[in-house]
Amino acid sequence: MGIFERFLTVWVALGIGAGVVLGLWLPGFFQTVAALEYAQVNLVVAVFIWVMIYPMMIQIDWHAVKDVGKRPQGLLLTLVVNWLIKPFTMAALGVLFFQYLFAPWVDPQSASEYIAGMILLGVAPCTAMVFVWSQLVKGDANYTLVQVSVNDLIMVVAYAPIAAFLLGVTNVTVPWETLVLSTVLYVVLPLAAGMLTRHLVLQRSSQALTAYVAALKPWSIVGLIATVVLLFGFQAETIVAQPGVIGLIAVPLVLQTYGIFFISWWMAKRLKLPHNVAGPACLIGTSNFFELAVAVAISLFGLNSGAALATVVGVLVEVPVMLSLVAMVNAWRPSSLDRAPL
Repeated sequence: MGIFERFLTVWVALGIGAGVVLGLWLPGFFQTVAALEYAQVNLVVAVFIWVMIYPMMIQIDWHAVKDVGKRPQGLLLTLVVNWLIKPFTMAALGVLFFQYLFAPWVDPQSASEYIAGMILLGVAPCTAMVFVWSQLVKGDANYTLVQVSVNDLIMVVAYAPIAAFLLGVTNVTVPWETLVLSTVLYVVLPLAAGMLTRHLVLQRSSQALTAYVAALKPWSIVGLIATVVLLFGFQAETIVAQPGVIGLIAVPLVLQTYGIFFISWWMAKRLKLPHNVAGPACLIGTSNFFELAVAVAISLFGLNSGAALATVVGVLVEVPVMLSLVAMVNAWRPSSLDRAPL
């Protein structure tokens, strides 16, 4: 591991701190950047996410993708966790904490909005960041691509009905333009660029491809940190103004993240998945598509709503928690694999 990967937790922590400080110091700048959006997708954030995952897309060997069908258990695990378990456990934890355990400290209206934000997070499986987690645990890049692609297709038809059911209403409107544009920006475009790049560089030699990927690798971390800085810069005033509420929201989100991971890991072991499939499968099932959740929360409830705040806290919680889970997956990596060629 290079210095970027070895100290990733430090860089993310510095990015969070820098985002909050800069957001308070230069609010006008972040308001200008926040306004650069289309269909509620921030285009600057999209560029940084593109920088983050493009180097990983180059590593995908399309000749190996067809082999995923020979071992579908990892894909099945991800689908079961993402669509049959995670949305419902998130809703249950939200109700437990904000309608019962935290009821003395939160008014009913705010509580319902926090629960709504948590639900929107739970129903949105991760699309972009999962490529980072997969790379950090030395996962099978081809298998990860298939898992993300299938989840994206299901999300198009399942996100609105499940969100509507869990929110207890029938008039939830998911901004489909946001969903489609997010998928194009975060998956389709970098994937197409990665395919083209791989084809062109391989015409020289496989060694040239290896060297090119190695040269680009640090940019994935740069894209991740830049994304974190922007997201926290956008919400700096809210984070500083409501630290107590943020702490309350973080509690069930942290429990949800670790709980889903350990459920997924137990299932992966029962299915006897190889480590390079089990690790990414569990992390895909654990993480959330927070970019979409934030956009939908703002669309449905407003920029200053409790629902929007809950989705932003999801970002605050997810990055450091997911890094801790990456460390666990790597620590549990069989020693025999450490000696195997990657």
